[in-house]
Amino acid sequence: MLPWFQDRFPIYLAPMAGVTDVTFRTLCKELGADVMVTEFVSAEGIMQADHRTRKYTTFTDEQRPVGVQLFGADGTRMGEAAKKIIDWKQPDFIDLNFGCPVNKVVSKNGGSSLLKDCPLLTDTASKIVKAVGDQVPVTGKIRIGWDQKTVNAPHVCHLLEDCGIQAVAIHGRTRSQGYRGEADWEVIDECARSVTVPVIGNGDINSAEILKHRKETTAVSGVMIGRAAMQNPWIFSEAKSFLETGELSPRPTISERWRFVIRHCRLAVESDRYGDEKHTLMAMRSRLMTYCKGFPGAKPLRQQLSQVTSISEVEELAERSQTLRDENISDPTVD
Repeated sequence: MLPWFQDRFPIYLAPMAGVTDVTFRTLCKELGADVMVTEFVSAEGIMQADHRTRKYTTFTDEQRPVGVQLFGADGTRMGEAAKKIIDWKQPDFIDLNFGCPVNKVVSKNGGSSLLKDCPLLTDTASKIVKAVGDQVPVTGKIRIGWDQKTVNAPHVCHLLEDCGIQAVAIHGRTRSQGYRGEADWEVIDECARSVTVPVIGNGDINSAEILKHRKETTAVSGVMIGRAAMQNPWIFSEAKSFLETGELSPRPTISERWRFVIRHCRLAVESDRYGDEKHTLMAMRSRLMTYCKGFPGAKPLRQQLSQVTSISEVEELAERSQTLRDENISDPTVD
């Protein structure tokens, strides 16, 4: 069994393109996330030694255990790409993306398109395991099926287990659902009970209470949190505390949340992932807008954050937001 499952119920940070970069992973690790997976990266991009592609594989030792996620449909080429990544980065595992619903990935026979072609999926997985399985574990991520008529996750899990895949993360929606509707945890549970490798459940875990419920009512060996962490990265520490004590920890204050936001901005600029300060803040605008849900004056605040180009602008908005909060608290007539 993979070491991070031994006597533990690990909480993964889900890989999300444009979100779970090295900076955000650092912050979530500090808050209690157990296992990291990089943003998905094109195997062909790795093979071409493209600098823009390679930067998606960056991680720090403090983030371990961490896996690099690959997408593609040519097992031989993906195996070669995995070898390159291991030479460059020495990740703790290689993760295979068989679940991405995005058209630009699916149109290249990557991601969830392989759920429609199980022979190709098994060929791809087997070749990658053969190429690097003696160096690092190989894991996979899938959805429950292509659409509601072809829910085949239990079958796919068996195929992947037979290929030598050592853990499977399952997003409880079909590809056709995208992120609409509810995740089907009954299918996830069925998968977890039908294979011997660890199954990690993913989908709609947006609170410590829900995470605990899934742990206690399904056979999953761990869970994966994605979109909920974008707005509330404290969900990792909240969940850990709730699992250990049964009590909910206090939610972070507005001031604490702003300090986190500003630190995220500073670390992102220092990382040079997106270029200089201006380009970094421009790249982070949507992230900053997500963070401010529930802040005083959230609607105009989002509009202002959609135009920031410097950390000092974010700091000014933080000061104004906290002043507005204090004024609202002192005036009970203000809603």
